[in-house]
Amino acid sequence: MANFISIIMLVILLASAPLCFSRKTSTDCLYPQFYDHSCPNAIQIVKSIVSSAVARDTRMAASLLRLHFHDCFVKGCDASILLDSSGSVISEKSSNPNRKSVRGYGVIDQIKSALELECPQTVSCADIMALAARDSTVLTGGPSWDVPLGRRDSRGASLSGSNNNIPAPNNTFQTILIKFKLQGLDIVDLVALSGSHTIGKSRCVSFRQRLYNQSGDGQPDYALDQYYMEKLKNQCPRSGGDQNLFNLDFVSPTKFDNSYFKNLLASEGLLNSDQVLVTKNEASLELVRRYAEDTEEFFEQFAKSMVKMGNIFPLTGLAGEIRKSCRNINA
Repeated sequence: MANFISIIMLVILLASAPLCFSRKTSTDCLYPQFYDHSCPNAIQIVKSIVSSAVARDTRMAASLLRLHFHDCFVKGCDASILLDSSGSVISEKSSNPNRKSVRGYGVIDQIKSALELECPQTVSCADIMALAARDSTVLTGGPSWDVPLGRRDSRGASLSGSNNNIPAPNNTFQTILIKFKLQGLDIVDLVALSGSHTIGKSRCVSFRQRLYNQSGDGQPDYALDQYYMEKLKNQCPRSGGDQNLFNLDFVSPTKFDNSYFKNLLASEGLLNSDQVLVTKNEASLELVRRYAEDTEEFFEQFAKSMVKMGNIFPLTGLAGEIRKSCRNINA
C-alpha cells in the first residue's frame, strides 16, 4: 500500500512538473517547487546559512549577489564560476573580472555541504547561487521573489567568456548594453540590475581613471561631482592603493534601497558604468529618474529582472550534472 501511494505521488509530481531535456531560455523548465519532494528543507537551509554569513560580514550579501551575476553572464546560470582548475577545466576565477574581486565561494561550499548531508546529490550549485542571491537581497532590505529552480551544473568553464562577457566598470554605455542584449536582457534589465550597486564595495583600481583620466587627456571626469571626486582621491591616489575599498552607495551602503539612483542624478556614481546610465542614454536616464522617485517600482522591476537573469541558458533535464562539490565536476 505504501509503495502504491509513493508511485501515485511520483506520477502526480511528474505530471505537474515541466518536462525539460534540453538547454532553454524560457522559464518553462524551472519552477519554485522543484525541490518540494526531493529536498523539502533546501530553501530553508540556504536561507539559514546565508543569514549567518551576512550577519558575520555585511558585505557578503553584495558578494553573493554579484557571484550569481558573474556566473550567469558566462555560459548561462550553470555554476561554472565555482569550478577550480583541474584536468580539462581552466577556472573562471582567474579572469580579470573575478580575480581579487569575486568572493563568497566559501559560503556556497558551506551551503553545499549542508545540503549534501540533507539530500545527497540533489540540489545543484547553480540553484544554490540563485537562492543565495535572493536571500542576500532580502536580508539587506530589498525585495523578495519566488526563485525558479531546477538548474543543473555545467561540466566545464570558460575563462575567455568570463574575460569578455561580463560588463566592466570602464565599458561604454553601448558596450554594456550590447553585453546585456547578448544574454537576452534589455535596457530595463540593465538599469534595474545596476541597482544592486546600492550595496557592496568596489576597488580603487576599478574607477581610478575617472579621477585622473590616465588613459585620456589628463583631465578628470567632469560627469563626477567635484566634491565627491576630491573625497575619493584621498583614498584612491594616482598610483598605489589599488585594492582600497569604497562603498558603491555612500549614502546607505549596507541597505538595499534606491539611494543608488539618487546618487547617479547627483553625479555621485562611483563607477563609470554607473554614471553612464544618466549621461549617455535618454531611456536609461528616464528609468533612473523613475527608480529614484519610486522605491516600489524599482523593487518590483529588480525582482522581475533577477528572475529573467537567473534563467539565462540554464542546464535542465538530462544536461550537465548535480555536482557533489561545487568546486569540481563529478568523477
